[in-house]
Amino acid sequence: MKVTDPTGPRNLMAIRAYGKAPAAEPRNAGAPVDRTSILGLSEADLTTGVRNALQRLMAEVESLRRELEVSRHRLKDLERLVHEDTLLPLPNRRAFVQELARSIAYAERYGVAGAVVYFDVNDLKQINDSLGHAAGDAALAHVGSVLADNLRSSDFVARLGGDEFGVILAQATPTQAAEKAAQLAAKVAASPMMWEGKTIALSVAYGTHAFHPGQAPDAAIADADRAMYSQKQGRGGGR
Repeated sequence: MKVTDPTGPRNLMAIRAYGKAPAAEPRNAGAPVDRTSILGLSEADLTTGVRNALQRLMAEVESLRRELEVSRHRLKDLERLVHEDTLLPLPNRRAFVQELARSIAYAERYGVAGAVVYFDVNDLKQINDSLGHAAGDAALAHVGSVLADNLRSSDFVARLGGDEFGVILAQATPTQAAEKAAQLAAKVAASPMMWEGKTIALSVAYGTHAFHPGQAPDAAIADADRAMYSQKQGRGGGR
């Protein structure tokens, strides 16, 4: 059955958008010509059933597009979770290792300095035992916030796990890294935490390591960790 559009060419604009441009009418045309087609179908073929089928197909395509967009957003959220600490609003160890690898590669390519600092929150177990784990979590959040608030935008801080934090100092010499680490430790000591009306003093031990070209990220972190342990035992903290 042929379906005739009562409004003529105007309502055919929507159909033509999905098909070919209308062919030019011969000047001396005596018989009507098909102006367009959809998927090889002429206007004469566009029965009510065909039109309904096309509308359903277009609706399904639009639905698939929406589902794809939702999947993309979910993938971004999953990627963020993979690199975000489960307790604090900071990157996790995985993100830190990846960023350190990029920093080491950058230092190697451009011949610039760089350092990693390893921080350990002192006496966190005592806080957990005496005030509860919620207080210990708050202490970690407090230290993480102090570190993040006192770094340059080019630096990078992450929670490495437990009571340990890592900082990457971009283009910092060993002397500059040691000075910055001491400043950050002093900031933590000067910023006590308030917990249930009590003032809780916090402190951190730290160690610095100037990474070198070609060094593996895990090796650089381990060197900074050893320097931190040395400083915690009172034997100095930079190498």
